[in-house]
Amino acid sequence: MEVSLLSLLLILLAAWAGGAVAQRIGYPAVLGELLVGILLGPALLGVLGDNSWLHAWLGVEGGYEPLNVLAQVGVLLLMLYIGMEIDPKELGKASWAGFLAAIGGFITPFVMGWGVVVLFGGTHIAGIFVGIAVGVTSLATKSRILFDLKILDTRIAHVMMAGALIADTLSLIVFAGVLGFAEKDTLEFNELLKVIAKAVLFFGGAGLVGVYVLPLIFKLVNRAGIKSRGVYFTLMLVIALAFGEAAHLAGLHAILGTFVAGLFLREGMLEPKVHRELDGLLRDVSVGFLAPIFFVMAGFEVSFDVFRTDLWLFVTIMAVAFVGKIVGTALFYLPTGHGWREGLVLGAGMNGRGAVEIILAGIGLKMGLINQEIFSILVFMAIITTATVPMFLKWGTDWLKSLNLLVRSAGKRNTVLIVGATPTARALAKLLSETQPVWLIDSNLGRVDEARADGLNAVVGNALDTLSLSEAHAPQASMALAMTGNVEINVLAARQLRDVFGVPEVHVLVQGTNRTADTETFEHLEAAMLFAQPIQLSDWDHWFARKSVDIQRIPTPATTSAEVLRALAGDVPTLPMAYETEREGKRHVTQFSPGSQLKEGDTLIVAKARISAPPRQDRFDELVKNSIILDIQEPLDREAFFTRAAEALAASMSESPEEISRALHDRESMSSTILTPGLAVPHIMLAGEGRFSMLAVRCQPGVLLDEQVAPVTALFVLAGSQDQRNFHLKALSAVAQIWQASDFEARWRKAANVGELRNILLQAPRQRTS
Repeated sequence: MEVSLLSLLLILLAAWAGGAVAQRIGYPAVLGELLVGILLGPALLGVLGDNSWLHAWLGVEGGYEPLNVLAQVGVLLLMLYIGMEIDPKELGKASWAGFLAAIGGFITPFVMGWGVVVLFGGTHIAGIFVGIAVGVTSLATKSRILFDLKILDTRIAHVMMAGALIADTLSLIVFAGVLGFAEKDTLEFNELLKVIAKAVLFFGGAGLVGVYVLPLIFKLVNRAGIKSRGVYFTLMLVIALAFGEAAHLAGLHAILGTFVAGLFLREGMLEPKVHRELDGLLRDVSVGFLAPIFFVMAGFEVSFDVFRTDLWLFVTIMAVAFVGKIVGTALFYLPTGHGWREGLVLGAGMNGRGAVEIILAGIGLKMGLINQEIFSILVFMAIITTATVPMFLKWGTDWLKSLNLLVRSAGKRNTVLIVGATPTARALAKLLSETQPVWLIDSNLGRVDEARADGLNAVVGNALDTLSLSEAHAPQASMALAMTGNVEINVLAARQLRDVFGVPEVHVLVQGTNRTADTETFEHLEAAMLFAQPIQLSDWDHWFARKSVDIQRIPTPATTSAEVLRALAGDVPTLPMAYETEREGKRHVTQFSPGSQLKEGDTLIVAKARISAPPRQDRFDELVKNSIILDIQEPLDREAFFTRAAEALAASMSESPEEISRALHDRESMSSTILTPGLAVPHIMLAGEGRFSMLAVRCQPGVLLDEQVAPVTALFVLAGSQDQRNFHLKALSAVAQIWQASDFEARWRKAANVGELRNILLQAPRQRTS
């Protein structure tokens, strides 16, 4: 059957839409791809899938069977990419923890699944098969989730991948034994030993080829002078497919083989730039194109008939799948000493099923080991557990982050790299170096010498040059801070560190006050704003260089970065530099950023300049910015002025000009609103809620409000609703303070235009209020 381009187009559109929505609400794209497959597939709307009404209406064949091939290729390439993103050394360190997690996450649900089926009247063979299915964990699906959440460099990711590798291998070995027993009605120990021997032979052989043969192949390619990215990409695919086929011949799943191949196809075999280019190309082909086909089509397998025919069996197996996997993993993980919290998050992450489980369910159904009802339950269970993993894993990792228990790779990436060695950068480096290695890079020899004199690690070099960045330990950096005074250099350096060296976390310093203009830059770079706010680096460098800064450590209650910034706002320039945490006896100092989540007992480290800051803005400043300003060139009497004022305020107050004019006349008749010679503040209160406007007027010839008093040249008309009474009084006070400034009246008269009039109001000295 030919591939239906329409079917492919619809699946890709659905995948893109579902993934985009999921990411918009803060979850990995894979969740959206799965759910859109269920929504648009046979289970609900029937737009996609075999015999869909859309294809029937268009008079074309679905052509979904060939797309299964693309989907399977996508999974293989996804596993290759994930393998390339994981450091084998870190995976090796996690192997014991992964073994414990795998055993606990397999045995516990296996026993519970077998017991449930037998309890509901099923056969022991069916019970063992269901036990295998609930004990399986989806290596491919979980890998995609780890990628989407950007936690591939954490201990949880390495333990999870090691555990999945072990659990999937164990489940396939047990499954092979079950098949032998089912075919011959007896368990032949020799056959089981053969299966185990094949698996051991595969992993042993793959290790030897990866350590000794692959480096030799790439050396020969390099000596031949081949630089073509296409040649390298083709060679990489050939190696991955060869490993996948070897795993298949060993009785394992091919995804295990391509994953192992990715572990060996790492940066050490290629130049960093070539490796990152191939890495990006593989990511685009797998994550961006082929793998979404697999996840959308996985949603096609769901059938809601199970709710009608075997609801209680379904509910019980679902409970076994969740509780058995999560609790079993957490309990068996306790001997590692990494804590029960990490164990629970691991269990939640390993709770997803998917490709392997669905494949095993199909084989079991064809062989008659399970019936159609159990098959449907297992498929639905795979979809549900997989769909919940992104949510549970996101919540879990956020929870561990908030407790500072999310451990990043301790081996290869354990360094903070700071681009720029200005006085502010050196001050931050001193704080961070208290608990972790820190390196600085700057093209200015004088600043580098000063950093070295302060006992810091620093190199002279161009932050846009890969060799210089390598010398500054960029390959070992788990975090990079781009904080030069040049925003272009910061952005380019951040991109270099992200794309070439794969630094997991990048923070960029922003100068000035415009946050909006930098939002797209941060999203594109996947970076965070250093200090959680734009700053004037030249000012802070000046203060740090003159030693006019006090470093203070402030115990803080639980709070967010936004709340910290609001609490620190004041007349003295204050910069939140970092915060200090202590979790499970380990002290850590981290730079302050938008994602900082301080807990009660943490210590906030701030820098306070010994200089008065420009006055902060308050609500009256906002009122001035949004106010209407009139520059009237002809003399007016009271009636004419109130008519002009009412017409100007009517739209902003959602009131008729007649009503506003009447209120102004009534207020003026009660008592004159002239506060002092030259100044009048007519003010009225109207019905309604949440309304307040101001009209500022300069009338050089003067407005005659009272025939007994000289005309006034400055008028501020305040109009507010009854609930704004308190602010009404503050606005009156602010106007009075502004007018009392010694040079205000002269500047007001000389202003060239309306813009200058507004600036004079904003710059006038007065007491700001909250």
